[in-house]
Amino acid sequence: MIKQAEYIKSIVDLKDEPEQLPQILLLGRSNVGKSTFINTLTNRKNLARTSNTPGKTIALNFYLIDESFYFVDAPGYGYAKRSKSQKDEFVIMLENFLIYSKNLVAVCLLIDFKVGPTVDDIETYEFLKNLGKDIIIVATKKDKIQKTKQQKQEQDIKKRLGNPGTFYAYSSVTKQNIDQIEAEFRSRIKL
Repeated sequence: MIKQAEYIKSIVDLKDEPEQLPQILLLGRSNVGKSTFINTLTNRKNLARTSNTPGKTIALNFYLIDESFYFVDAPGYGYAKRSKSQKDEFVIMLENFLIYSKNLVAVCLLIDFKVGPTVDDIETYEFLKNLGKDIIIVATKKDKIQKTKQQKQEQDIKKRLGNPGTFYAYSSVTKQNIDQIEAEFRSRIKL
């Protein structure tokens, strides 16, 4: 269980990374629930700010976890109201981080369980695989689907992603699979 979590800083350039500790990048489309996911994992209500307006995060936000590793919250992708130059800057910043960060140990790709993987999700997943990244898929908002349809939805999501190695369906409401996800993260950073 995570005992301590604090926001450290936001960066747009890799040279501004905080101290050298393992990092887990949290990546997903706008409005997938990354901030809620961080708050649920850390058992804090307002560590990561949630918003009804998608696309609020515009930098890489570093959260120090148990003084031993970072969650790095990336801006949500696929948000239509960003300008082309903002989208280009986001892609360049993210690519630089994925390619050059020496402390990145895994990428947690969040996908909306109810919506299923979008074209952007699938393209991002393929890009991460091509970079050889260790990917943990977390499908958020599982509680938004009727229980009788959850198993079929999970099978459909896995099939559309080519049956990923590490997959968890999760709900911030029921906290289903939260302990397993945290254990998965800790196994990547050897804690």
